[in-house]
Amino acid sequence: MQKQTNFFAACAVTLLFAAFTSAQVSNVWVADNGDGTYKNPIINADYSDPDVVRVGSDYYMTASSFNAVPGLPILHSKDLVNWRLINHAIRELEPREHFSKPQHGGGVWAPSIRFHKGEYFIYYGDPDFGIFMTKTKDPAGEWSRPVLVREAKGWIDPSPLWDDDGKAYLVHAFAGSRAGIKTILVVNKMSPDGTRLLDDGVLVFDGHDADATVEGPKFMKKDGYYYILAPAGGVPTGWQLVLRSKNIYGPYERHVSLAQGSTAVNGPHQGGLVDTPNGEWWFLHFQDKGPYGRVVHLQPTVWRNGFPVMGIDKDGDGTGEPVMTFKKPNVGGTFPIVTPRDSDEFNGDSLGLQWQWHANPKAEWAFPFPTRGVLRMNSVQLSDGVKNLWELPNLLLQKTPADEFTATAKVRISPRFEGERFGLVVMGIDYSALVLTNSGGKIYASQTSAKEADKGNAESETLRSPAVDGNEFYLRLEITKGAVGRFRLSTDGKNFSAIGTPFTAREGRWIGAKIGFFFTHPGKFNDAGTVDIDWFRIEK
Repeated sequence: MQKQTNFFAACAVTLLFAAFTSAQVSNVWVADNGDGTYKNPIINADYSDPDVVRVGSDYYMTASSFNAVPGLPILHSKDLVNWRLINHAIRELEPREHFSKPQHGGGVWAPSIRFHKGEYFIYYGDPDFGIFMTKTKDPAGEWSRPVLVREAKGWIDPSPLWDDDGKAYLVHAFAGSRAGIKTILVVNKMSPDGTRLLDDGVLVFDGHDADATVEGPKFMKKDGYYYILAPAGGVPTGWQLVLRSKNIYGPYERHVSLAQGSTAVNGPHQGGLVDTPNGEWWFLHFQDKGPYGRVVHLQPTVWRNGFPVMGIDKDGDGTGEPVMTFKKPNVGGTFPIVTPRDSDEFNGDSLGLQWQWHANPKAEWAFPFPTRGVLRMNSVQLSDGVKNLWELPNLLLQKTPADEFTATAKVRISPRFEGERFGLVVMGIDYSALVLTNSGGKIYASQTSAKEADKGNAESETLRSPAVDGNEFYLRLEITKGAVGRFRLSTDGKNFSAIGTPFTAREGRWIGAKIGFFFTHPGKFNDAGTVDIDWFRIEK
């Protein structure tokens, strides 16, 4: 009986996992060309500082998530081109109270994912608190509460290595804004269980002469050599270094494996190097696209003279440049086309994994309401002195999925308090929002915007529309090339009127612009107004 119970429990977990990760193909960006080739970026969304690991025939990727919650995204692929977002490793950021308010640019920096003795490990740096580690035996399941491996200010971008003799090490970089030093890489001894550092470290590489802003190191060992992959030259304009040595403490030979070359792919660097079961090698990295964030590219890689050459080496100098289209990796089979989710029908009992809060959330901000097939959002009291949305924790946002797209949400608003405001926002250092305001018992639509919101500048509002009849609305955002946005509103889902004026989206702090919702009220009230979001659809 016990075995039978375990069997049915396992089936239930499998079905639940399948439901959460069922395939969706984006209407606005698909990297798989369907003919055995792919195009870059393989993910046209802001998965900054990606790292990847292969276990058997499965690939798992993670990326920086900064102050967004849940954090540390976990993506899965069978072929390195088609990726599905299956989980997050962090449910809340610690210290919890500190991250109950938006900490723009703080939180999770440049993680590294590895597999060791049957467990998946992720190490990440928090520039204000130190180096953390979380682990699991199932990437799609629960991850451990993060362990503080080293309390330190400005220690970032950690990557572990378990050596052949059982000893463990960690390489990391420094954030000059916190540590007062940067552009160097340090290797520390680490306990074999990966939970603590055993010394203060050894300096193994100084990039000040030729590789300013060297950071983001990734540790690996191959053919008796220790390798450190490290980006240099800064996010928008940099290149990818590969260092190697027979001794873990160096000296390290230096090689540039990838640079922009004659392409339009600026700053191609910082990512993960991974092999396939049949011996091919591939490099995943980001490209900084300003308001669209840091999107993910995939480069073919060959080994030459002991170093990886990434992309296509047109002049034979050992430094590759990025490809825009290429033959898909040979992984021994063909797999369905999938993409990370962007649209959401809100019919299930949990939020889609693409949604993240601006800070550690409170449960009462929003609830799945599956019997009605909606997401129920409640208005949240504005804190005293809040000048704009930059300071608001209850922003429910997701990444932009492409350079051009249309996002439409069907909502039903039931206000209960004078001055309640619900909005569809494009959030960044500058932001703009389509806002429905309850005033005098009537609903008015307007566009509100803030320039350099991070400096505390107040919002401005365009002329409000006349009172809008009814309480069911369709809010639409159109994004065109150059991240130019425009809002439209409809009461029937067919006839849309422009609200406000065109605007240009702008990136946040270390992230691209994000899109989503907020709902607020001024003053104290004992029952919040509600908005039921029926669906959110992204289309061309």
